[in-house]
Amino acid sequence: MSAKRISWLALFIALSVVGGMIKVPAVVASVALDSFPALLAAGLLGAGPGALVAALGHLTSALIGGMPMGPLHALIAVEMAMVIWLFAKMYQSSKRVLAIAFFVLLNGLILPLPFIFVMGWGFYTAMVPSLLIASALNGILAWVALPRLLPIADKFGRSDVLKV
Repeated sequence: MSAKRISWLALFIALSVVGGMIKVPAVVASVALDSFPALLAAGLLGAGPGALVAALGHLTSALIGGMPMGPLHALIAVEMAMVIWLFAKMYQSSKRVLAIAFFVLLNGLILPLPFIFVMGWGFYTAMVPSLLIASALNGILAWVALPRLLPIADKFGRSDVLKV
C-alpha cells in the first residue's frame, strides 16, 4: 500500500471521527454524520477503504455516545461496512444517483431490521426516523462533495489508486 493511499485513508478515518461527534437526535446516541467521510472514501478510494472507514467511523461514534447498545455495535459496524462497499460498487459503475438512494434506504430502513428480534418493533420504529434523517444528510453531503473532490483527488494522485 502506498504512502499516498495510507494518508488518504487516515484523513477519511479522522474525518469520520469528527463526523461521529456531530450527532443526530435519536433514541441511541450513535446516530451521527460519520458515514459522510466513508461515502467520500468509497467514491474516491474504492470499496475496501470506504468499508473500513465506515466500520471504524461507526465504532468511534458509538464510543463517543457511550456504547449504548454494547457489543451490538460490532454488528452495526459490519452492516455499515457492507452498505458502503455496495455503495462504492454502484458509484464506480456510474449509477451515482441510485447509489445515494440505495445508501439512504438501506441505512435508514433495512439495517435496523435485525434489531427487531433483539429489541422489538418499538425500538425499530423509534430509530427509523432519526436514521433516515442522518442517512439523508450523509448522502446529500456526499452527493454534493464527491463531484467537487474528484478533480482535486486526481491532482494529488487518486488516478493511480482508482479510476472512476
